[in-house]
Amino acid sequence: MIGITSYGAYIPYYRLKRDIIFAAMGWFNSGNASVSRGEKAVTNHDEDTLTMAVSAAIDCLNGREGNAIGGLYLGSTTAPYLERLNSAICAAALSLKPDVRTADFNACLRAGTSALISACEAVNMNSVDNLLVCASDSRQGKPGSHFEYTFGDGAAALMVGRENVVAEFKGCYSLSHDFIDYRRLQEDRFVRGWEERWIKDEGYAKIIPQAVSGLLKKYQLKIDDFASVVISCPDSKSLSKIGKGIGINPEKLQDNLMSNVGDTGAALPLMMLVSALEKASAGDKIMVVSYGSGSDALFFEVTEEIDKLKSGLGIKGHLNLKEDLDNYSKYLVYRDILPMEIGIRGEEMPPLRLSVMNREGQTMAALQGCRCKACGTPQFPKQRTCINPECGVIDQMEEYSFHDKIGRIKSFTGDNLAYSISPPAIYGLIDFDEGGRLYLDITDCDLADLKVGSKMKMSFRRRYADKKRSVFAYFWKAVPIKNVNLEG
Repeated sequence: MIGITSYGAYIPYYRLKRDIIFAAMGWFNSGNASVSRGEKAVTNHDEDTLTMAVSAAIDCLNGREGNAIGGLYLGSTTAPYLERLNSAICAAALSLKPDVRTADFNACLRAGTSALISACEAVNMNSVDNLLVCASDSRQGKPGSHFEYTFGDGAAALMVGRENVVAEFKGCYSLSHDFIDYRRLQEDRFVRGWEERWIKDEGYAKIIPQAVSGLLKKYQLKIDDFASVVISCPDSKSLSKIGKGIGINPEKLQDNLMSNVGDTGAALPLMMLVSALEKASAGDKIMVVSYGSGSDALFFEVTEEIDKLKSGLGIKGHLNLKEDLDNYSKYLVYRDILPMEIGIRGEEMPPLRLSVMNREGQTMAALQGCRCKACGTPQFPKQRTCINPECGVIDQMEEYSFHDKIGRIKSFTGDNLAYSISPPAIYGLIDFDEGGRLYLDITDCDLADLKVGSKMKMSFRRRYADKKRSVFAYFWKAVPIKNVNLEG
């Protein structure tokens, strides 16, 4: 049996209410009032496609060891690198073994489902025992555009394997259609789109039903056979119309997350699938239909293992985990759309030493230190000599990762003098419950939220961007656990 063995998701902590955008930009296009309801998920200033993918993968693994994973596929239209393997960065951050298969799927909104199909086929062909599929997107709409309201940020992750399958992969049907709707050249920053009615009537309304009917015909199924139908259509009216056209009960049509997350691009169909799995029961059949330069339609059947799965926060948990970003200007600054005076301290940025990044490897990528084999003391960074004064053995160390460990604040500081896009800069000394101590930046919180003893988890973040040399520096920061609902 081949299929999904675990699932996870990530939705950024901050949400921007769409009426705040309209209050700032509605004067330019009053017609956007029709899309100014609800809210959308937006990345913090230190997040991007890769950090969200890693967070979704950690949610999918949910404490399980990653050293048995055979590969990682990443689907995205907004991955930061064009000539550096983005999936390899994610694999390094998750401390996967070196001999894993990594691949990027990009340039298309159905990159996530294409990655999922490829993973299922690879496992079915015995090329690997299991594969981790991540889909993540953070698309940008130009200020004043329809897309500024509808685009949201998010990620999903699915483990594909043979054992303990919670949703068996039964088959798929794909269409390729060079339909010109959304597009962006390499030098473009913002997504462009054709006339909205054109996309709705000639795109969603025609291509998606073709994929649905193709899957039903291929496997001799009826639409009523499915307990849940996931259709990646960000326009709710078009989604409802498509549902009526294919004859699906409206209650079986999966919510498209537009009211509270937004159009997450290549991640949307997999995020909707995670949401469907969260409420699925054994025996349920689930159809997943993506859209973009054609369509992928996939067919899963839920097994009894669904009741045994130890799941993470998923979609449901992250939806209840949020803070309002109530300042439109701050949103523009976080997106690097609005230029801001950063001062002398911000201008003095040392160049990234690529040789150091390569030499340190997993120390930086996966927050990897070591643990003494003799006394079990964890330490960071790696040392030859055990720091335990009662031990002190030499060259008796094993690799030990801190990125999935829980810690507590020993001391912290809110610094209004140090440069920060979101002042004050907050950092502190973190003591890990299992041993070890690190000095880290703290994010996704206000200074007033913190106190000595607060429980913290680690989060992969963009430390800073060295755009002159086309390099992004990633490292781990601490996030208060009260923000991620892991108490107990």
